[in-house]
Amino acid sequence: MSLKTIIIIVITVLLTTVLTQNTDQVRFKILFTDVYLSKLVVLASVAVVAFILGVIVGRPKKAKYDIGAYHDELHKNDPDTLSDEDRDYIN
Repeated sequence: MSLKTIIIIVITVLLTTVLTQNTDQVRFKILFTDVYLSKLVVLASVAVVAFILGVIVGRPKKAKYDIGAYHDELHKNDPDTLSDEDRDYIN
């Protein structure tokens, strides 16, 4: 098992433990109203929102430039950059 998998399992177990221990209803003041909700619902919704935000922020960015086009532009006047010895080694 990789370290990443172990960390995910530990966090999941801890989150599940915290959620199951907090099932009583409490009053939440949202803007101007009082809402009675289970702590479980509030904690679970915060965990889901945090996960979604983490996925959105953590995803890789798209490349801003084309490396292939840059390489082609760099060597357009010299199409034969490999020596015969290098070509023999590759083949």
